[in-house]
Amino acid sequence: MDAEKIIQDLNRRFTAPLPEFYKRRVIFWYDEDREFENQIDEISLNDAKLVKLNGSNCFAIKKLLLMDDTASNYLVYCPVSFEHPEDNWLLNIELYSGEPFRADLNTIWVDEMGLPASQMFRKQVKQYHKFFNSKDRRTKVAAMAGSISMSAQMHLAVMAVICGVKDISPNSIIRAVLKVGLDVENNAIYRGIVNYGAQAAFWALIAQATGYKNTEEQNLAQLATHILLTAATRTLRREYLNGLDSFISTPHQSFCYDFVSDWLHSDDLHDLYKVARIVETEARLYQRFSKLSVEDLRDTECFPCINEVILTKMMTEIKDQIIQVDVIAQTVEKRRTMVWYAFMSSYYEGLLQIAKMQAFFLEHSAGFHTAKAKDIWKEYTTDYYRMDSYYRAFHLCFQRSLKVSNDLLDDLFKHVVEKVEALYSGWYLNGLGSNWSDIAAEELKKHGYIEEVNRHTAFYLSNIQHCDTRVFVIISDALRYEVAASLSEQLRRETQSKVTLDSMCGIFPTITPYGMAALLPHKKLSVQARPNGGLAVLADGQSTESTNRGKLLRAANPASVALQYRNIIGLKRADRQALIKGMEVVYIYHDKIDEASHTSDSSVFPACDEAIEEIKNLVRIIVNEFSGTRILITADHGFLYTYSPLTEDDKVSKNSWNGKEVDYGRRYAIMEKDAQPEYLMPVQFLDGRTDYAAFAPRENVRIKMNGGGLNFVHGGISLQEMVVPLIDYHYIRTDSREYQRNRAKIDTKPVEVSLLSANRKISNMIFSLNFYQKDAVGDNREKANYLLYFADSAGKVVSDTARIIADKTSDTAQERTFRCTFNLKSLSFDNKEIYYLVITDESGLQLPQREEFQIDIASEVDEFKFF
Repeated sequence: MDAEKIIQDLNRRFTAPLPEFYKRRVIFWYDEDREFENQIDEISLNDAKLVKLNGSNCFAIKKLLLMDDTASNYLVYCPVSFEHPEDNWLLNIELYSGEPFRADLNTIWVDEMGLPASQMFRKQVKQYHKFFNSKDRRTKVAAMAGSISMSAQMHLAVMAVICGVKDISPNSIIRAVLKVGLDVENNAIYRGIVNYGAQAAFWALIAQATGYKNTEEQNLAQLATHILLTAATRTLRREYLNGLDSFISTPHQSFCYDFVSDWLHSDDLHDLYKVARIVETEARLYQRFSKLSVEDLRDTECFPCINEVILTKMMTEIKDQIIQVDVIAQTVEKRRTMVWYAFMSSYYEGLLQIAKMQAFFLEHSAGFHTAKAKDIWKEYTTDYYRMDSYYRAFHLCFQRSLKVSNDLLDDLFKHVVEKVEALYSGWYLNGLGSNWSDIAAEELKKHGYIEEVNRHTAFYLSNIQHCDTRVFVIISDALRYEVAASLSEQLRRETQSKVTLDSMCGIFPTITPYGMAALLPHKKLSVQARPNGGLAVLADGQSTESTNRGKLLRAANPASVALQYRNIIGLKRADRQALIKGMEVVYIYHDKIDEASHTSDSSVFPACDEAIEEIKNLVRIIVNEFSGTRILITADHGFLYTYSPLTEDDKVSKNSWNGKEVDYGRRYAIMEKDAQPEYLMPVQFLDGRTDYAAFAPRENVRIKMNGGGLNFVHGGISLQEMVVPLIDYHYIRTDSREYQRNRAKIDTKPVEVSLLSANRKISNMIFSLNFYQKDAVGDNREKANYLLYFADSAGKVVSDTARIIADKTSDTAQERTFRCTFNLKSLSFDNKEIYYLVITDESGLQLPQREEFQIDIASEVDEFKFF
């Protein structure tokens, strides 16, 4: 500050109105650093006299001000400091003279930042002179000035700016340092703390907040270990960490737990992952935790390696032929609400599927011994198909796991695959296939279909021909029954509709030419030998190739059209609408699953999920753009898929065919009438009205032939191939009477959770509450995720956050309960205030629920006075 500016400021103060009863103004100018000592004589004031203290003239100046001249204004320049107040002879005059004047940089900066004009803050600004010698840094501290009233808060503000955070909470500062790395030499933020002289304050803060006191080494890795292990003792018994006591401070458990919990639920999660991995390695936690049980570890989430330990233990048990269904289900239920779950979800969800497969096995441990074909059909379409769904879901998880690659788990998970294959192929497919082949053989030989089951070939006659409304038909190649079951469930939940799932007995052989022909209008299906080999399928003597299907539809109803999904999906709305204008019957052919099989067998299961999404989108287009309300979704055939390579026992040779084959694939053979192939069962072919005979392998056996496609097959008589789904989708418009009458049953809503526990008083820092999912997921009730925490009346969060994944499908209320544990933050609680349990939808689409609570805990929270 130059002399002119100083003179202006002083003259302004001297000319300001005097307080009541004052006759003059005396201003003390302190300049302990003597920054203006050489310029003081240049100071010329309009209406005030200047006197200078030199340390030995205090009495003389006091006499001047009190005796010799009591009328003049005075500026008392004081370049000296007094060690004790009693040494300052002018203290009484100073006290009634008002705020001293200061023109040093420290005072100017304190004033500029809006901080209290106290000696304490001036000293701190002087201490951090290098830091404050930057307009940008001073501006950032000024933004925090409202939170600074104590010395410790000033230190926090300096560190906050160095760390690049916008608040002065110790939590934010410590996290900012640790997330950059644990090597002090290469940690840019920590080097900044050292560079600006704040390291002593930083380690003093660490000692008070976390209890870590080995500050001489300035070891960030030890600090991280201390914080994480201390936090872990909140949910892990202390004796499990014996030998690591020097890294644990029980009195600081709350701060460390809150610190880690906040970090876990922040955007910096990946930084915590790296830090936690370093700590795990240094403290050999994987080896330590491996000695504990799954139940011991289930509730702790500080360390990612806990997931690896839990998964290793469960996978090893499965490898050793032990599948504890309840343990796996309960563990996945608990772990999936935790943050690190996402890193391991493919493994956890894979194990959950094998638990479901094992539960299915236990339900049907007696095997498959149904005596009538129609009864097996019913059991498959109401129950057995679930095993196919579990198997598909498992292999989707397994394929995802190959992309994340975990050295500890990969090989073990491959052993789990072996158990899955044994359950699915060795027990389920063989057992069910044997029962089905034995019981259905007679009807298939006599009729080629199962009596008392809807026939594939009657589809048009039964569903289209006499329909009095416009109907859309989506035919998805190889959409097998269990995939259609998933699709129908999603359509029920996600759309305003009535959806029913039925089945049809697929035409044999269960391959595309026959299946697509069966769905067209016809009186009779026949075959005709092709010049280059094989058979062409005809409907009433007409070709059923894709190019002729529209013609066949128009022959039955002139207002018909056949479209390809791939051709219409990229069109503009108007162009699509033009294609179906005036049409009463619209067939749309979709091919995702079968098409994927031509790329690789392993592409089939992912393609099933993609097919579901594409068909749902197509339904949306039909409803919204075409104003369609009736949609039938079906397929030409299903498929068999097994992951494991097949053995020679799973194949039959063509040695006994004697050249009588006309057309064949892995799962069927069309031969001359007099053929008698070994190991194949006869199936009536096209109602016996041809010159050919048809045969199929039993169970899931394949016919030996050159080429690939051994794992994904269709064409045979297995339930997975022959059960053709039929979804009848009826969209209900909001202006219809049906909607108005049944709105509560039609509108889709997320399921809700509510508090079950009756007690509304909390007396412990750690406590648990029970919750209840009001409705089962299904039909018009969809799953929802909820976040739960406690807050005060101002909305400040006072606990950690629990998570409920409300996706229970059981009709039994007892099986739709959840138990959540909460940890209160290390704060002062007032037992006269109201606190709230907040239950909020994770998607933000529902209004939060609030339940009133009283928190009655005698707690003392230390202010941060660390320096």
